[in-house]
Amino acid sequence: MKLLLGLLAGLLFGLGLSLGGMTQPAVVLGFLDIFGQWDPRLAFVMAGAVLTTAIGYRLVLRRVRPLLADAFQLPTSRRFAMRLVGGAALFGIGWGIAGYCPGPALASLGATDPSLLALVASMVVGWWLASRLPAARR
Repeated sequence: MKLLLGLLAGLLFGLGLSLGGMTQPAVVLGFLDIFGQWDPRLAFVMAGAVLTTAIGYRLVLRRVRPLLADAFQLPTSRRFAMRLVGGAALFGIGWGIAGYCPGPALASLGATDPSLLALVASMVVGWWLASRLPAARR
């Protein structure tokens, strides 16, 4: 059941990204071009995501436990971590260069664009390398 719901959620997420134009690098790069032909569509997609998440968290966290797990897994640390800032900066740089973040890149795989395939392969290698780091360094 968890696998099926995960698949459905992923398909819905991919559909939303496609409908919002986030699978088109030109839309993302247009949003980042604040001194040129600025395209605000990404701001609306992000605002919709933040609103949906805020409402979803309020509804879900009213429950005693999740539907398909024994307990909620929420962050406990409130400590500021420089590696979070570094990771966010690295993510943003990659997003600005490629015009894709991981979700839209995966949602766009049907296009079979060689540069997109190289990007996704690089993401997979990066995820694998990150999983190999010792737990204390993650």
